[in-house]
Amino acid sequence: MKRIVSIVLVMALVITAVFAAGSSESSAPAAAKKLKVALILPGKSDDVSFNQAMYRGMKEYEAKHSDEIELRVVEGVYDVADIEPALIEYADNGYDVVIGHGFQFSDPVKKVAAMYEKVAFLLGCGMYDAANMTRYDVQLEAGGYLMGVTAALASKTGKVGVIGGGMGSEITRGHEGFKAGAKSVNANIDIQEVYTGDWNDTAGAYEAAVGMYDSGVDVIWHSGDGIGLGVVNAAKEKNQYVLGNVEDQRSLAPQNVLSGLQYEWANALETIFGTIKDGSFFKEGKEACIMINVENGGLSMTSINDPKGYLDDAAKAKIAEVLDKLGKNEIALPQV
Repeated sequence: MKRIVSIVLVMALVITAVFAAGSSESSAPAAAKKLKVALILPGKSDDVSFNQAMYRGMKEYEAKHSDEIELRVVEGVYDVADIEPALIEYADNGYDVVIGHGFQFSDPVKKVAAMYEKVAFLLGCGMYDAANMTRYDVQLEAGGYLMGVTAALASKTGKVGVIGGGMGSEITRGHEGFKAGAKSVNANIDIQEVYTGDWNDTAGAYEAAVGMYDSGVDVIWHSGDGIGLGVVNAAKEKNQYVLGNVEDQRSLAPQNVLSGLQYEWANALETIFGTIKDGSFFKEGKEACIMINVENGGLSMTSINDPKGYLDDAAKAKIAEVLDKLGKNEIALPQV
């Protein structure tokens, strides 16, 4: 009898332990669900321009928040006809955040966002607003102003140029800023301007830049994407100066890239993903557009690289002064 009682007691203890363990496991907090994020780029992630800057910014954010997001990067979705199906594919497949990086994503994102109200859509440098969409953009009028000042101070001929892809959004604002900055240095400066009509028109940008250089222009700023490669190649061929945009492009032509602008998209992503995590992203009254600029550290100037010696110490001091004032919002910029 004593043996039977002992066995029963042991079994009771085992059963109690099993139930206790099960209760402990069920009461343990579940691991937080990772956000599934799809970044859709119009070009290549290593283009040393618009796409690379966003890819770099997104990877920086991912590295800091690896326990919070699961990232998928899609490259080369450039044509508008291909954008809508790509957005739908990821919204349909359970992605929590879908990012369309570029102005041409504007109409497709607006349409698809209305179809998937619980998905957070991010739109880069575009237009339109929606309850489940936030835009991110760059104050390129400030960057353009700085590049205009730099170009005018460096020019020995009194002729500078600016080349862009498609008109609209930050590109137009940047060009107007460039012209205002150049004229602040030299009211009579000759400014040549070309829009190729296509951000990937490398050949068209190259031809436009060659024409400018042949006409006496000795410094050109471009406003990014594939066209930038065309302008840099022309500067290298003609041994003239070019000012880069979006990423540091000095490695492309070490003797010809005078300086440029650099975007820090991780700056905007921190803010936007913060609103997604706290739930305010989908609420009325949220900030519709998150802007990177000089003031918040999202927009900076790459180091001056002047092998021709066109910029003296006074000119460099002037550029530094303008950059400082832009960071304090002390310069009136063109309103476009």
